[in-house]
Amino acid sequence: MRFFSDNAAPVCPQVLEALARVNVLDTAYDGDRWSQQLDGAFSDLFETPVRTLWVPSGTSANALALAALCPPHGSVVCHRDAHIQNDECGAPEFYTHGAKLALAEGVGAKLTPDSVIAVLDRVQQGVHWVQPHAISITNATEYGLVYTPGEVAAISEVAKARALGLHMDGARFANAVAHLGCAPGDVTWRAGVDVLSFGFVKNGGMSAEALIFFQTELADATLYRRKRAGLLLSKGRYLAAQLLAMLEDDLWLANARAANAGAQLLAQAAADRLVHPVEANEVFLKVTPDEAASLRRLGFDFHDWAPGEVRLVTSWDQSEAAIRPLADAIAAL
Repeated sequence: MRFFSDNAAPVCPQVLEALARVNVLDTAYDGDRWSQQLDGAFSDLFETPVRTLWVPSGTSANALALAALCPPHGSVVCHRDAHIQNDECGAPEFYTHGAKLALAEGVGAKLTPDSVIAVLDRVQQGVHWVQPHAISITNATEYGLVYTPGEVAAISEVAKARALGLHMDGARFANAVAHLGCAPGDVTWRAGVDVLSFGFVKNGGMSAEALIFFQTELADATLYRRKRAGLLLSKGRYLAAQLLAMLEDDLWLANARAANAGAQLLAQAAADRLVHPVEANEVFLKVTPDEAASLRRLGFDFHDWAPGEVRLVTSWDQSEAAIRPLADAIAAL
């Protein structure tokens, strides 16, 4: 009955089993045998050499990624509804030691080359103006829309032409890949992404996210930033084990497909109430306050997103039988 957020979903059994297996004496911090496997495992997944750092949250992954791409005197272009702008309590500014976020427009929280250029072209050259150093996009976006490889590549062309880095906030990256049906590398490094925050907690993990550097040299200084920020956990093997367990047999992708399928059930019931197309595992509906109250009286939990609009989020563990009652209730409004 709970559709408030996939952050609240249970940890999948394979992750719990992996945690039990690594509950043995080993080297501390990131020197353990499991942490040492991450570069190879994620290089195989993305079909290119990468550097991988575990971190305990999506906010820390995003903030460390932007610190790698942008100096304190620079700026990062992002959508005005981006998570790094509205939901991270100034962490990007804090971790970059003062870099600004330059806000752009776009339907469904998606940037376009034109919307990015509109922001870039307003900046004059010289020490009196904050100069852009990076672009950050979210896949899937805060409204559940998915960037295609072509759309990412088009933004990357702007980034490369202006000598900017490109970061992808992939808190729901698994859901985006599941929707696209492409290889993970197609929508990241092949399309020009330099750094990816690869989310696992929303998708069945417990307390570990992956920070993936396709520009591998950027990882060196980030090791120090992670330590300085208090994010180098002494028992890092428990984070590494979660990531490795999610990669095994493409569990990350299977979980995302399940969550996406649940969202499609709700989308079919919602019909013309949909605010945005449903491409991942978030569903935004137009409802009146009375209709929202009636759904809550039936026991359903969800987020009031905007006046006359609610957000429903499906999770990896919700079966069709668990989701069908809400679909029926929406159809009956």
